[in-house]
Amino acid sequence: MEAGALEKIISGQVIAAMKAHDAERTTTLRLIKNALKNKAIEKREAPTQAESEQVLASMIKQRRDSIEQYTNGNRPELAAKEAAEITVIEEFLPKALDEASLAGLVTEALSELAAANGKPLTLREMGPAMKAVQAKLQAKGVRADGRLVSELVKKALAG
Repeated sequence: MEAGALEKIISGQVIAAMKAHDAERTTTLRLIKNALKNKAIEKREAPTQAESEQVLASMIKQRRDSIEQYTNGNRPELAAKEAAEITVIEEFLPKALDEASLAGLVTEALSELAAANGKPLTLREMGPAMKAVQAKLQAKGVRADGRLVSELVKKALAG
């Protein structure tokens, strides 16, 4: 997808949501559009596909944090609203890997890294291990929750 293409798609979706009188979807799509526009202003040019995906991923992370806080604060209606926003935002991101697929990818990346280093990996190599896994995810054009990736890498390095 070329730079700015995602913004055009979202603009079309905003119009469709407005015609359908879907206020919540319209609001979420406008938030996405504004976040992408802010990124373009910050960069002084249209964001790349990877940068757009990064913006959307950070929006999802913010909403997950909000859900946690609303749940702890006994505000389930606000948590549900945030969850609905996550669903809309995820439509514009590549498919997230499930835990089993991600675990296989982590194992593959760590074994390649260990072979390159010529010795088994320990928890001290957490940084390079995370970079290797992230590179592998990006190469395959998929995404995964950072917290889950970190947990799986840590478990693999400890075990």
